[in-house]
Amino acid sequence: MAKVGIVGSTGRMGEHLINDVLVQEGLELSVLHVFDELKIAVPKSVLITNDMKTVLENCDVVIDFSAPVATQDLLENALKNPTALVIATTGFNAHQQNLLAEASNEMPILYASNMSAGIALLKQLVEQVSATLKDFDIEIVEQHHRHKVDSPSGTALTLGEFAAKGRGQDLDTVRISGRDGQIGARTKDEIAVMALRGGDIVGRHTVGFYNDGEFLELNHTATSRQTFSKGAIRAATWVVKQEAGMYSINDCLGI
Repeated sequence: MAKVGIVGSTGRMGEHLINDVLVQEGLELSVLHVFDELKIAVPKSVLITNDMKTVLENCDVVIDFSAPVATQDLLENALKNPTALVIATTGFNAHQQNLLAEASNEMPILYASNMSAGIALLKQLVEQVSATLKDFDIEIVEQHHRHKVDSPSGTALTLGEFAAKGRGQDLDTVRISGRDGQIGARTKDEIAVMALRGGDIVGRHTVGFYNDGEFLELNHTATSRQTFSKGAIRAATWVVKQEAGMYSINDCLGI
């Protein structure tokens, strides 16, 4: 029975994670990290704390759906107390990305900007189509709820990276995330990653490949946050058994 800690338990994903871990065979909810008031009832056996060191001392694997500053705190403490980690936080700066890589040398970490199986497969399809349809223009559009704070989404950037990879490009070199004014014609190499925000959209990503006379669009739509919760729990069950290293959802799914 693997003991699970949750970082981000009071956030938008917190309730889903708590409820899903509690009914998952082979997992025990042992500790919750809170930033503010926990608004969901949990068994008395579950430890509630705002100290990251305490979280790591009381679980076998941590699921983190929080914010970059919290994930940084988690990683810094995990380097002193290596623990299996499932991290779904996005919007990291360069230092936090380096810290994530450093920590993976000491413990197993499954990092994914999106925990759904559909996105895991979509990444591979995007790379394949990008490599095959080399003359097609690539445009990526992501849609999320009004409360999302980072833009473009981590998932959209990941999809962009796989599109660029299919053509031997560096996304940072070819990406644009906005067009305004007299900017001239679209260049052949650019990959656009655009963001829409509104309402309660859980998440929708479209990767379009456009050419004269035809176009192909690959879409993924999440209709419930439970998709991400169940994906993270599947990841936690898997990664807690692995050696130190950096893993992806694709590794977990064997694809």
